Amino acid sequence: MSLTPTLDPISIEVQWNRLISVMDEVDIAVIRTAFSTIVGESRDFAVIMLDRLGRSLAQSQLSSPAFTVTLPATTKAVLKHFPVETLELGDVLITNDPWLGSGHLPDLSIVAPVFYKGQVVAFMGCVAHVADIGGRLDYFDARDLFEEGLRIPPSKLFIAGKPNTQLFRIIEANVRVPDMVIGDIRAIVGAEQLGAQRLHEFLDDHGGGDGFAALTEEILDRSEAAMRNALRRMPDGEWRYALDADGFRTPLHIEVKVTKTGDKIHADFTGSSDQFKDASINCVPNNTFADTYYPLKCSLTPELPNNEGLFRPLTVFAPEGSAFNTTMPSAVKSRSKSSFHIHVAIYGALAQAIPQVVQAGSGSFWAITLHGTHPDDNSVFNVHILPNGGKGATARMDGLPTIAFPYNGTVTPTEITENQAPILVEHKKLVMDSGGAGLFRGGLGQSIALRVLGDRPIIASIRPDKVRFPPPGILGGLPGAKGAYAINGKEVPVEPRNVSPGDVYTLVLPGGGGYGDPHQRPIESVAADVRNGYVSPGVAGRDYGVLVDEKSGTVRRVPQDSEVVR
Repeated sequence: MSLTPTLDPISIEVQWNRLISVMDEVDIAVIRTAFSTIVGESRDFAVIMLDRLGRSLAQSQLSSPAFTVTLPATTKAVLKHFPVETLELGDVLITNDPWLGSGHLPDLSIVAPVFYKGQVVAFMGCVAHVADIGGRLDYFDARDLFEEGLRIPPSKLFIAGKPNTQLFRIIEANVRVPDMVIGDIRAIVGAEQLGAQRLHEFLDDHGGGDGFAALTEEILDRSEAAMRNALRRMPDGEWRYALDADGFRTPLHIEVKVTKTGDKIHADFTGSSDQFKDASINCVPNNTFADTYYPLKCSLTPELPNNEGLFRPLTVFAPEGSAFNTTMPSAVKSRSKSSFHIHVAIYGALAQAIPQVVQAGSGSFWAITLHGTHPDDNSVFNVHILPNGGKGATARMDGLPTIAFPYNGTVTPTEITENQAPILVEHKKLVMDSGGAGLFRGGLGQSIALRVLGDRPIIASIRPDKVRFPPPGILGGLPGAKGAYAINGKEVPVEPRNVSPGDVYTLVLPGGGGYGDPHQRPIESVAADVRNGYVSPGVAGRDYGVLVDEKSGTVRRVPQDSEVVR
């Protein structure tokens, strides 16, 4: 008979890290077996281990942050339809309902129970953005959810190990690239089976189901205590911040009031825009909570592996019917167009309380989808590219170039894009002067040029952001550069475009905002930025008050009101 091991701190650390390594292996399995670029190359997914109650314990280290926060809520919702005691070995559950899941239809939440000695002890879960879910090709114009694609209610994808054939047929019949979508689904299920196998091995080594249950409570309780301790070190208070973002047709207005009392913190989005009736940029509560939690976690407990215990001290409110608590059946496909600004609002408020651990606004990531048929065999292609703008600066360092925040996806490599679509990537390059000036400079954005090859047009759909309102700086830092997009050098509307052979679609992604007074930046750092091509001599003089003579190599600082700077 297995005995529950003594849960001393070292044992907890060893076992916890082993659970994380299990999920890292599951992550790799998804990457290696995925069919689509958005899963296999852009990494728009997360894999999470949950306990039998649906509480998250461990995730792969490269999992998309918001998904790791939404999946526990999704799992609990699905288990109301399929209680734990009714599940069978080999069952796999699925939904993409935005109000139960991560906020829009392309994200499939797939959860499989892990049985040990006849009892459900855990779940292996994955949220993944699949290549297509039907509906409109554009990102913004849907008037309600029903225009955006197929909605799958909580269902059994596999029943006692056998595929739910009717559900698979429904999915296949409603997506443009069924081989890709079904391939990704099966890849995820296979990876979860690998995770279950590895968890079995863990249970054999560490006290079985009883030992795992005890470890679960320790992880969650210790994580909660760590977050509460971090909050206690903050001053109590109430802080507000407001900003405007691009929205669609009309700007999105965000207001937040952050209230911290003792070991609890609350974010209230009252005063933000009402839900959009003519734009797919609305957020469901799960999504709003996730993107509020993430910047707090980054600042307050950056070294602690993510799990549900960390969520407990945080509460969020947004009025029903607002852009951050939208009602069914609002259009939500491009909810990131709104949610990617939440971290800016949260950090803007907290800059008044904890300025040493906040961050300026980031360029985040855009999305572009290339859809069409190959000229050689008429096969359908559907390629997603998720390029990143510049990251906002912090009190410790310059923002990194072309790094996604608040998420951590990667751009589809040039070789993969060119292999899977009739596209030539003419250039990918950093954009000089795109990082906002500051004591610490914002990360640079990038320019990407895509030329259409072959003898037929392709359909290009784009989800840009921060084109009208740039990523703001913080605590005296200046904004990053705004984004832009054009075909053959001419601005075009955002809706899907038939891009003809020979046309060049150029994306210019925003830079990150700066942190602190630019005139406090060391003169040597400004000179190095000029030498490296990150900052032009003119901007060095205008924004930093530093004159750099590239011919002579001389560098000098001048007063802020100097006529030379002007």
